[in-house]
Amino acid sequence: MKQINPNSKAGLVLATLARRDVSISQSEAKKFLGVGNLRAEAFRLRQAGYPVVARKVVTEQGSEVTEYELGTPSREVIALGYAMKTLGFTV
Repeated sequence: MKQINPNSKAGLVLATLARRDVSISQSEAKKFLGVGNLRAEAFRLRQAGYPVVARKVVTEQGSEVTEYELGTPSREVIALGYAMKTLGFTV
């Protein structure tokens, strides 16, 4: 399984999501973490096996933004993982 360096941008995003127990938007990631492309970091975390969920929200100003948070993998995803391991696949 792919490891995330805690000092990398993906590591900062993961630590923030785990600590805050809330979602984070692109503008918050840029302002507080110095992460210019939150979508790419979320992709890296997903590749490493973390259940990062994206959802669209409408701000008070009426614009739509994507927020990311740590979620819970569905039963289907867990079952697929076990099925793949049974077939000999590894990551």
